[in-house]
Amino acid sequence: MSEKRYTDAIPLRFAVRIDPDIETALARGTYGSPDALRLRLDAVAVSLLEDFNTLLCLEHLPRVEKLWYQIESVRKVLRHFNGRVLLADEVGLGKTIEAGMLIKEYLLRGLAAKVLIITPPSLLSQWREEMVYKFDLAFRAPPRGAGASFWRDEQRIITSINTAKSAKHFEDVVAPFYDLVVIDEAHHLKNRASLNWKLVNALQKRYIFLLTATPVQNNLLELYHLVTLLKPGALKTERQFKAEFVARGDLTTPKNREALRTLLSDVMIRNTRALVGGSLPKRWAHTFIVEPTDAERVFYERLSEFVRVHYRPAAKRRFLGSVEPERGFERMTLATLQKEGGSSRAAALKTLRLLLSREEAGRSEEHKSLETLCEAAENIRESAKAAKLLEIIGENPREKVLVFCGYRETLLFLAALLEMKGVRHAQFHGGLTREAKDSAIREFAEGVEVLLATESGGEGRNLQFCHTMVNYDLPWNPMRIEQRIGRIHRFGQESDVFIFNLALRRSVEEYLLDVLDRKINMFELVIGEMDMILGNLSDEGREFEEIVLERWVRGGEERLVRKEFDTLGNELIAAKERYIASRALDRALFEADYEA
Repeated sequence: MSEKRYTDAIPLRFAVRIDPDIETALARGTYGSPDALRLRLDAVAVSLLEDFNTLLCLEHLPRVEKLWYQIESVRKVLRHFNGRVLLADEVGLGKTIEAGMLIKEYLLRGLAAKVLIITPPSLLSQWREEMVYKFDLAFRAPPRGAGASFWRDEQRIITSINTAKSAKHFEDVVAPFYDLVVIDEAHHLKNRASLNWKLVNALQKRYIFLLTATPVQNNLLELYHLVTLLKPGALKTERQFKAEFVARGDLTTPKNREALRTLLSDVMIRNTRALVGGSLPKRWAHTFIVEPTDAERVFYERLSEFVRVHYRPAAKRRFLGSVEPERGFERMTLATLQKEGGSSRAAALKTLRLLLSREEAGRSEEHKSLETLCEAAENIRESAKAAKLLEIIGENPREKVLVFCGYRETLLFLAALLEMKGVRHAQFHGGLTREAKDSAIREFAEGVEVLLATESGGEGRNLQFCHTMVNYDLPWNPMRIEQRIGRIHRFGQESDVFIFNLALRRSVEEYLLDVLDRKINMFELVIGEMDMILGNLSDEGREFEEIVLERWVRGGEERLVRKEFDTLGNELIAAKERYIASRALDRALFEADYEA
């Protein structure tokens, strides 16, 4: 077969069309003022406001990894949903980013000024941090003693659902008019008779975004109640909804599925992994239960006994040969002490000395107890967990390792240790300026092997170039653990992720890891699923950290502690089973969104 050559090129001409006025001005060398240029640019921006295909927020979000389906979701909300939408993406696909982009877009377009964000207590700090870092939006949480003027005058408010619905705040929260209300984990509004639902229904609002990965958990009426908050009447009356879309005698089985999906398409956006085509590499977790030194063991046992004695001030127990007085310490203080004891000597010692300074010297049993604890902490010369950390780093000499710890004193202790051992590292914590944080990330990306970070320093940072993480200490809130993991195990990560957990033997963290890892395989869950499980706990109204501390205090000796945490583990297993059942119901309703 002969080769055919094309020798006659097709002639092409390029021409640039220039406005005649601009061409004349350029020829004469006359130019407008900077102010005139800014006015022209503002005019162009205004002309774009009516075009919802052009998102104004995109150029203002340099720290956001904007995925195509998130951008499309924002466009759909602007074009078709009139500011009232249920964002129901599957777990782990970034509903928070979509909501943040929408908030930014509405503010830039002048569609909203007064914005209220309501989250579960466990997610409030993460939301607040990400709004600042990723979206350059500062939201204020109500300070202690906040009254009606705070809710009336503040333009950007973030609060927990527990605070908003409390008797102290309810009436003040619902009194103002909000341009935009955002509710995270909206499945907590599933019961129309609950205070959660009544609060959101009572809010005066122009626009509202409800975020949940599981719009249906137990029965189809939950979906009806959520949609009613968005657009009352969209699914007709409850009786009509049940008659038309729910199988007789079975609230978990939908009928007329296609008709129901058509109605839902007017109020709900749902992205799934099957749709977006994203998959994450594997995640591997390993827990090291570290044998404490003798001095560490003595200190931790004495600290734990101190916490148990003072957890219930009315109880009369003996601690170091003394009877506890009527007054006691705040539970938050005791919880912090117990967590610091599992983190490092340095973290616990700082709090103990602070408490000691507040007690009248030599005049109270508390003062004597605190002195004894300080002495026990000062007797610690070596850290078993720190030795294990050095071992992990040494076994991965060319790997970048992200080390999370809960307290800055622990971070500074580890920084001094790594410095002494000649391990190059950077520090990343809440006390740094934004520029210093950015510099630390650059150092970690381009040179140093180890990044030491606290939760308060890790807001919104994606570190996909790293795939090894160490939980030097363990938050008692599983959502915090997920947030740590999510820094590296997210879209954009190209390697398998390795997570190492450290805990002292017979510490709270050992029992908690046993529950989370062995009982419900937390480290194999998709980011976001843990919250779904906690939401199915029969004790869901309380903070999980409070539940953990109470189990620890009730236990006492090892046998009883293990029994308490075994019971907690069984409750979490039951909660996980309820979550799995809700996913089955979810599939029955939205099965067309899933791969076959």
